[in-house]
Amino acid sequence: QPHLVESGGGLVQPGGSLRLSCAASGFTSGYYAIGWFRQAPGKEREGVSCISARDGSTYYPDSVKGRFTISSDNAKNTVYLQVNSLKPEDPALYYCAAEGRLISTVQTMCVRNDYDYWGRGTQVTVSS
Repeated sequence: QPHLVESGGGLVQPGGSLRLSCAASGFTSGYYAIGWFRQAPGKEREGVSCISARDGSTYYPDSVKGRFTISSDNAKNTVYLQVNSLKPEDPALYYCAAEGRLISTVQTMCVRNDYDYWGRGTQVTVSS
């Protein structure tokens, strides 16, 4: 049974940094893509960083480009999200998600949230 567990969220000052982790297990055939998504109260869930497990291609929306970096450690079955220069609009529940099928491009899947497997999220709060 595929399972994703996020960790690393917390309270950070504006301009601060965090590294979120997502531990993946149970993907006996691997996964095609994995990504990070966030949802703030009253807002739709949005993809903020996605990566292809096949070729390492990534996607970032303009709102986080240059500040967020997704990376993976295949030996540990863990995906990371380095979040730098946190802004007031960044606080949200951050989710990790994975998809085992080739549905579309990494960008399209990220924008459409086309992922079957989701973690329960880790909260990121920004406050001075």
